[in-house]
Amino acid sequence: MRRLRAVIIEDMQAALDLLEADLAKYLPQVEVVGSAPSVVSGLKLIKETEPDLLFLDIELKDGTGFDLLEILDRSDVRVIFTTASDQHAIRAFRFSAIDYLLKPVQPEELIAAVQKVEPASREKVNVLLDHWKDGSDDQRITLTNADEVKIVAVGDIIRCEADNNYTTIYFQGGSKFLVSKTLKHFEKLLQLLGFFRSHQSHLVNMKYVQGFMKSEGGYLMLKDGTSVPVAVRKRSELMKLLDGIVDFKKTL
Repeated sequence: MRRLRAVIIEDMQAALDLLEADLAKYLPQVEVVGSAPSVVSGLKLIKETEPDLLFLDIELKDGTGFDLLEILDRSDVRVIFTTASDQHAIRAFRFSAIDYLLKPVQPEELIAAVQKVEPASREKVNVLLDHWKDGSDDQRITLTNADEVKIVAVGDIIRCEADNNYTTIYFQGGSKFLVSKTLKHFEKLLQLLGFFRSHQSHLVNMKYVQGFMKSEGGYLMLKDGTSVPVAVRKRSELMKLLDGIVDFKKTL
C-alpha cells in the first residue's frame, strides 16, 4: 500500500488517541497530518493539508460529519466514518457503500477498512445524505461489483435472487446486475422499503406484485412476467401484506 496522508475529525480525545495509536502500530504507512474536533475546524484543516484519507466522526461539536461531507468540495478524498452503534447512520452507510467503523474500533477492522477504502464519489455522498436525511422509499442504493459501481433508484428494483454468496438484482426495463453480497444483506437494507423475502432465494419489491397463485406450492406473479416461489412458512406473512394492498385484492 502506498503512503497515505490522513486527517482525523473527532471530538472525543480518548477516541482520537486510540485511533492515532492504532494507526501508528498497525498501519505505519498512514501518516496522520492533523486532527480537528468540529466541522468548521475540520474543513479548515482539510483545506490546509489536502489529505488522501479522512477519518470522520458523526457527532461533532458544531454539527455532524455528514454536514462536513456535504460541504466538502473534494471528490478524490477517501472517507472512513467512525461511529457508535447508530443504526440509522449504519443503514445509510450500507446503502451508499461508504466505509464506516464502529467504536471502539477494532485493529483488524481498521486495517481492512484502510486497505479497501475508495474515494467517496459525489454520487455515493448524495446517496448517503439522502438516506441520512429521511426515510422515504424514493431513495437510491449503491451497487458494486468487480467491474462497475451502479447507483440506482430503489423503486426500479423488481426483485433480488440469491446465487450462493452473490445476489442478482433485476430492474424495471429488463436489465440485471450481479453483486458480491448475500441476499440477507439486501433483505436487511430493503425490508422497510416495501420488499418481502418470499423464499430463501428470493426478495421481492411488493409494488411489482400483481397476483398470487396458490397452485404448485404457491408463487407470486410479477408485473414483468416472472414468477417467484413462496415458501410455506412465508404464506401467512404474505397474506397479511396482501390484505393491505387494495389494488392487489381487486385482481384476485
